[in-house]
Amino acid sequence: MLRDLQLVAPELILCFGALGLLMVAAFVGDRSLRLVNWLSVALLGAAGLVLLGPAGNGGDAYLGLYRADLFASFAKVLIFGASAVAILAANDWFTRDGTHRPEYPILVLLAAAGSGIMVSASDLLTLYVGVELQSLAAYVLASFQRRDDRSVEAGLKYFVLGALASGILLYGISLLYGFTGTTLFDGISRALAGPEGISTGELFGLVFVFAGLAFKIAAVPFHMWTPDVYEGAPTPVTTLFATAQKVSAMALLVRVAIEAMGPAADGWRQIVIFSALASTILGGVAGVGQANIKRLLAYSSINNVGFALIGLVPGTREGVSSVLFYLAVYVAMTLGAFLCVMRMRDLDGRPVETIGSLSGLSRTQPGLALALLFFMLSLAGFPPFLGLWPKLLVFQAAVNEGYVALAAVGIVTSVIAAYYYLKIVKTMYFDEPAGAYEPGRRTATGVVIVAAALFVSPLGYLLIGPLQQASLNAASSLL
Repeated sequence: MLRDLQLVAPELILCFGALGLLMVAAFVGDRSLRLVNWLSVALLGAAGLVLLGPAGNGGDAYLGLYRADLFASFAKVLIFGASAVAILAANDWFTRDGTHRPEYPILVLLAAAGSGIMVSASDLLTLYVGVELQSLAAYVLASFQRRDDRSVEAGLKYFVLGALASGILLYGISLLYGFTGTTLFDGISRALAGPEGISTGELFGLVFVFAGLAFKIAAVPFHMWTPDVYEGAPTPVTTLFATAQKVSAMALLVRVAIEAMGPAADGWRQIVIFSALASTILGGVAGVGQANIKRLLAYSSINNVGFALIGLVPGTREGVSSVLFYLAVYVAMTLGAFLCVMRMRDLDGRPVETIGSLSGLSRTQPGLALALLFFMLSLAGFPPFLGLWPKLLVFQAAVNEGYVALAAVGIVTSVIAAYYYLKIVKTMYFDEPAGAYEPGRRTATGVVIVAAALFVSPLGYLLIGPLQQASLNAASSLL
C-alpha cells in the first residue's frame, strides 16, 4: 500500500492540496485569493518534484490500474508546468473585471490531477476517471466569467459536446470489455493478439474509443468545438486547454494505441492516418480567413495535432519519441503566443483579440512584437527557429516506415498554414499602426514569454540533444 501511494504521489498532492485550499477559500473568502494562487503553483511544483522519486518510474500501482513510467513523467512535467503558467496568467486577466476567485486555481489543480491520471492510466476505468475529472473542471473553467455571454456560451458548448464524446468513449470501453473480458491495457493487448484475430466487436470498440479520444485532442472530424470554445473562454483558460489538456489527451491516445491496441495497429492506423491528414488540411486551410487571433490559434492547434498524429502512425519508438518532442516544443510556442495575446489591451484596459489590432505593433510595442514574431515563425516551422525540428522528426519517423505520401501531405499543409502565421508578422511589421495598447506590466508571465521566446529561437537548438534523449527514454518505457 505504501509503495502504491508513493507511485500516485503527484495526483495525491494535487487532489488533497485542492481540497485543502477549497476549505481555505470557503472560510476566508476572496481575501485568500493571493495565498491560494501561490500555494497552487507550489503544489504543482511539488507534484513535479516527486517525479524524481518512485513516482517518476516506479512501475505499476493498484494491481495494474495505474502506471508510473518515464512516458507519463515526461507528459506530467509539461502538464504541471503549463497549468502553473495558466494560474499565474489569470492574476492579471481576471482582476481587471473583478471576476477572479480562489476557485480558479483550485479547478486548475483538479484538472491537472485528472490529466496526471490520464497519462498514467493502464486500465480503461482509470482512463475514464481521469478524463472525467479533467473534463468536469474544464467545463466550469470555460464559463468562469459568468457575466460574459461568450464565456457562458463556450462553457455550454464544451459541456454538451464533451458529454457526447464521453458517452462515445464509454460505449467503446464497454464494447472492449465485453469482447476481451478485461479492462486492463495488458489484458486487452493479449486478447487482440490471440490466434483468432480481431473480432468485429473489438474493432467497433476500438473505433469508438479512438473517436472519444479524438474529441479530447480536437482532431478532425471531432474538432467542431475548438474555435468557439477557444474564442469564448477566458484567455488563461484557453491557454490551459491548448497546452496542458492537449498534452494529456495526446499522451493518453499514444498509450492506448501502443499499449492496449498494439496488436490491432492495422485497425487504428487507418483512423489515425485519416485524422492526421484531415487535421493538417483543415487546420491549415480554415485558419486563413480568421480575423480573431484566438480562433486562428484554435485552428493552429488542430493543424499541430495533425502533425503529432503523423508521428504516431508508424507505432515505433522513434515515432512515439517524435510525438513527445513535438508536444514539448508545441507547449512552449503556444504558451508564449497566448500570453502575448493576453497583453493585447486597449488604453481603457479592454482585451483586444482582432488580428487587425496588431497593425504596426513593432513600432508601438517592439518587445511584444518581437516575441510574437518568434512564436509565429516557430509555429510555421521556419528555419532557424526550433519549431522546424519537431516537424522534421515526425516526418522522418513516417518516412522511415514507408509513409512517404503521408509525410508529403504534411509538408504541403505546413506550407499552407505558414500563410496565416506570416500574415500576423506582416501585420505587425509592415502595416500602419492601429490604436495604441495599454503599456505592459511587469508580471511573472512576462518572464515566461521571454523564456519561451528564447527556447523557440535558434538558441533552443542547444537543448535539442537533452530533450530528444529524454523523449527517446520516455518512448522506450512505453514500448
